[in-house]
Amino acid sequence: MSSPGKEHPGASSSEPLTVIVIGNGPSGICLSYLLSGHTPYARPGAAHPHPLLQRKLAEAPGVSILDQDLDYLSEGLEGRCQSPVALLFDALLRPDTDFGGNLDSVLTWKHQKERAVPHLVLGRNLPGGAWHSIEGSMVTLSQGEWMGLPDLQVKDWMQKKRRGFRNSRATAGDIAHYYQDYVTKKGLGHNFVSGAVVTAVAWATQEPGPLFQVSGFLAARDGSQQPFSLWARNVVLATGTFDSPARLGVPGEALPFVHHELSALEAATRAGAVTPASDPVLIIGAGLSAADAVLYARHYNLPVIHAFRRPVDDPGLVFNQLPKMLYPEYHKVHQMMRERSILSPSPYEGYRSLPGHRLLLFKDDRQAVFRDPEGGEKVFCVSLVLVLIGSHPDLSFLPGAGADLAVDPGQPLSAKRNPVDVDPFTYESTRRAGLYAVGPLAGDNFVRFVQGGALAVASSLRRKETRKPP
Repeated sequence: MSSPGKEHPGASSSEPLTVIVIGNGPSGICLSYLLSGHTPYARPGAAHPHPLLQRKLAEAPGVSILDQDLDYLSEGLEGRCQSPVALLFDALLRPDTDFGGNLDSVLTWKHQKERAVPHLVLGRNLPGGAWHSIEGSMVTLSQGEWMGLPDLQVKDWMQKKRRGFRNSRATAGDIAHYYQDYVTKKGLGHNFVSGAVVTAVAWATQEPGPLFQVSGFLAARDGSQQPFSLWARNVVLATGTFDSPARLGVPGEALPFVHHELSALEAATRAGAVTPASDPVLIIGAGLSAADAVLYARHYNLPVIHAFRRPVDDPGLVFNQLPKMLYPEYHKVHQMMRERSILSPSPYEGYRSLPGHRLLLFKDDRQAVFRDPEGGEKVFCVSLVLVLIGSHPDLSFLPGAGADLAVDPGQPLSAKRNPVDVDPFTYESTRRAGLYAVGPLAGDNFVRFVQGGALAVASSLRRKETRKPP
């Protein structure tokens, strides 16, 4: 998909766009919906179960949420997120979901073309971003309904596709297609450019405000690359955190049988390079990505060695924080991890766990060397290695890789521990005017809550537009 006329990045242009969004995942899609003139209002006659929020909504009937004071509206809200605007938008879209209810949204949407803010959304993949890179049969961590975007519920979309939830959750494949379909159904396609790889963002301060130069290339299916260079008054970072997998930093990690993405195991399985008769697949990590890899390998009867540094009963492990009824498959992996010794018999044939083990190095002959909890060394022959210990945002296209934008510029930028420092009610960088960050980059790590950042950015940009001189 591409944009018409002067906004198409295939040719360089010096005429500034109002907004360029880098990243076309849920954050970028939701922001595009809001910037395209789709405007939220409190639905007449709707009563929100939160009495304070209901009273505030009643104070400004007929006034768009985008035009109201988000700080004032979000005051007093509590929930599973630190962002006040994320809690506000979630409360408006899903009024009582944390209490097991299913009240309809208190919002109604009006498409007001005169309120649209010109913008372009650049993404490496199809709309949906990293969701297209996840193995399609994997189920979402969040409930399926929480994966939805404004004014198109996932359950309604899935019913039309004759699909259903699994234990209230959806598959990654369904969600990826939902996001792609959302862009089409909401008429947003002309704002999206797929296959766009941003390589540099530079900025200059001038009147009437900052100016950004966004450079990169369009990757074609035949492998060719077409460079582009665009100018914009505002840039929104919506790239997520899946671009740069975390690494162990041990000798041999660059060997060809060592990988950092589940897709490598999928490819090896399809090609017949890894089979039930092969040496074990070594999976390193104690999070949900590693658990997904274990589940995938078990589905294909592949032998598995599962290594992780932390104790099985560590309260910080994600498995110890998930309700068993909602996440039975992850708790099954956790139960398997309790089989502590690689040498002892296991009731789970073909699976062995290595709790408290630290990887020392990989050898050319497909051997992995570990240090066990007692300080001894153990060596295992493996067919393929997956190092799944998290990921970092890739902001290499920014000066200094964006390090100076973090809450603590002296530490690596991290979605969970050190996100981009933004104003909580506009999501504009506190260090660089005109630069915004949404989603995991701003510390919002679930689709349910990334939409609040989009609301904050859209409100801020709308205000900038209305302040423009005639």
